[in-house]
Amino acid sequence: MIETLRERAQNGPIPNHIAIIMDGNGRWAKERILPRVAGHKEGINSVREITRICGEFDVKHLTLYTFSTENWGRPKSEVSALMTLLLKTISIEVKELHKKNVRFTTIGDLSMLPESTQKGILDGIEMTKSNSGLNLCLALNYGSRQEMVSAVQSIAERVKIGELDSTEINETIFSQALSTANMSDPDLLIRTSGECRLSNFLLWQSAYTEIYMTETYWPAFREESLLNAILDYQLRERRFGKVSEQVKP
Repeated sequence: MIETLRERAQNGPIPNHIAIIMDGNGRWAKERILPRVAGHKEGINSVREITRICGEFDVKHLTLYTFSTENWGRPKSEVSALMTLLLKTISIEVKELHKKNVRFTTIGDLSMLPESTQKGILDGIEMTKSNSGLNLCLALNYGSRQEMVSAVQSIAERVKIGELDSTEINETIFSQALSTANMSDPDLLIRTSGECRLSNFLLWQSAYTEIYMTETYWPAFREESLLNAILDYQLRERRFGKVSEQVKP
């Protein structure tokens, strides 16, 4: 079954950039009468497998919505457990990522994370910065609205000091001021757990992204689930505002 899906997926266009809203860890754990952190721990296995498959399929960028600016509102015990788990996971996984030529990066404001977590993240970024394979990007303490406000502020500062004229501001200038400036926009955005919203994730970048929603909780989202998402993407006609006749070869 998996091999058949793999063959079918490999015969079609592969997304250059896949972004994933990893949702449903808590509900996965609740259904099994487990603490919520058990769902987060199992979700790491999904991250590991999806990263591996994306590398094998020559996906260039994989962006995972790991911790949003709104997640600070969760119970303190869960946030603390998440930060501890994040540091432990990065410390273990980044060495394997490095062996596989994966580049580890982040978007979002790391300054609010615990110092030990910040150091672990920055060490991982430094270790893998010269790798040329898949770019695994974790969105940490990230919010798209906040990102856009920061972009506006940085552009306004450039105008203020005379480096940029307001008439020169366009979509390219704005995109270059975002934290994703070095990445292409997502081709495919996946949200797990059945929720149908973007939750303040890559709002500007997803203007023409193909969106795939699945009922599967993130801890259960593995190779078959990703292959089905890619196959669904391959059935889409990406028109970017044009009509079918204009985009057909």
